[in-house]
Amino acid sequence: MSVKVYVPIDAAALSVGADEVAAAIVAQAKAAGADIQLVRNGTRGLLWLEPMVEVETSKGRVAYGPIEASDVSGLFAAGFLTGADHPKSLGLADEIPEFKRQQRLTFERVGIVDPLSLDDYKAHGGLAGLTRALAMKPAEVVEEVLASGLRGRGGAGFPTGIKWRAVLNAPDLKADGLRSPAKHSKYVVCNADEGDSGTFADRMVMEGDPFCLIEGMIIAGVATGATMGFVYIRSEYPHAFRTMQTAIAMAEKAGLLGASVMGSSHAFHLEARLGAGAYVCGEETSLLESLEGKRGQVRAKPPLPALQGLFGRPTVINNLLSLASVPWIMANGAKAYANYGMGRSLGTQPFQLAGNVKRGGLFEFAFGMTVRELVQDIGGGTASGRPLRAVQIGGPLGAYFPEKLLDTPLDYEALLAVQGMLGHGGLVVFDDTVDLAAQARFAMEFCAAESCGKCTPCRIGSTRGVETIDKIMAGVEPEKNRALLEDLCNVLQDGSLCALGGLTPLPVRSAMHHFPQDFEREPLRVAAE
Repeated sequence: MSVKVYVPIDAAALSVGADEVAAAIVAQAKAAGADIQLVRNGTRGLLWLEPMVEVETSKGRVAYGPIEASDVSGLFAAGFLTGADHPKSLGLADEIPEFKRQQRLTFERVGIVDPLSLDDYKAHGGLAGLTRALAMKPAEVVEEVLASGLRGRGGAGFPTGIKWRAVLNAPDLKADGLRSPAKHSKYVVCNADEGDSGTFADRMVMEGDPFCLIEGMIIAGVATGATMGFVYIRSEYPHAFRTMQTAIAMAEKAGLLGASVMGSSHAFHLEARLGAGAYVCGEETSLLESLEGKRGQVRAKPPLPALQGLFGRPTVINNLLSLASVPWIMANGAKAYANYGMGRSLGTQPFQLAGNVKRGGLFEFAFGMTVRELVQDIGGGTASGRPLRAVQIGGPLGAYFPEKLLDTPLDYEALLAVQGMLGHGGLVVFDDTVDLAAQARFAMEFCAAESCGKCTPCRIGSTRGVETIDKIMAGVEPEKNRALLEDLCNVLQDGSLCALGGLTPLPVRSAMHHFPQDFEREPLRVAAE
């Protein structure tokens, strides 16, 4: 009987040599006459241990890592195919402390299953949610999602069920006479344009459990009457794009997609589309413009996408993590999901730790864990070993949290109360060598580079912001320019058409407020002529 050996095919593992490790294991097994079955799984999210190799034993899956190709012969010599001890042995994979402590719902199969095996997906609970949804009325599915408390995981935190209800109740536009290329009356669009710094959860789902996303999108279609879906994937994710294309083709062949979903009266078709490479396309209306083949520019609202979205049709547009959470909710019930979390932040959130941190990766926890617990207890503090100075939460437009705010719970309302935001759940760690004035400048420069150009406050205000910070850092009338920078932030916040310009002041103001010393410069003395 062959022994199952798992080597991740996740892009993070590939970047540190997972393919070479897999090839070495196959070659060594052949030379030793060992009968193995190599499974290329997703990563468990413990990225500091990648490439992490696992072997199936009678006690469970034993892990070893991080493994290099040069380690493989030693693994075989030590008898790792039976789970034997080795200097790089991590014990049972499920018992690794940083993994065992998590509440993995959305990511329950990621790193566990073969991503492109429908049989493996079903064996681990896949399609239970869809099966239940097909036996319910569409409105009942919508109410189940609403009762779970699931909110948008892309940053805004808008209740997912309310979006779905709006699309369900939107008029059927099959015969509306609109001059549009639309072939379907309603659409489901997955926003997988994951562009925030320090975030990789979307990629991990697509590369490690693509059928979960497909199932979630089908359920959204069943619930709202939509018959066509698109997964809009950021252009920097070629591995995820190929995996999704393969998984969609397999789902079509298995009868999950097409004119009849699992033999039901519901039709649902799905395509993966590669993004345009613009950060602003993470904004939902800009994304829709890009999907329609246009320049990715923000639309004015109203009308809302739920009423007039893709090709002018009612459209469910959700973040990938929102849609990937739906199968668990439908399989286990809204109440079970709502039992996790705190206040109005219910369920779990996949938090992603990056930057100057000892143990970077993805960790799924119920809302309510503090920033300190996540960064210090789970992440192990800074990788440099120097004192931690700041944590940016919520991507490049998120606030910089100083030491005194590290005991803030990670939930929507608690972060908002201290002028922060959760965003996509990414946290970037900085030690005491960081210059927060330079980071504020980066935020303005990022906005200027990524602006779609449609509104003046964002397009011009961010450019003036970079110039103003440069003057402050050069000591040119620092007090006056700090006041001018504050004024620019007001214009950006109040006048921008979308969140790109509207949120750029958040990191700038948090840096100025919490780290004022970084903006203090001696006034530049101009020599008299």
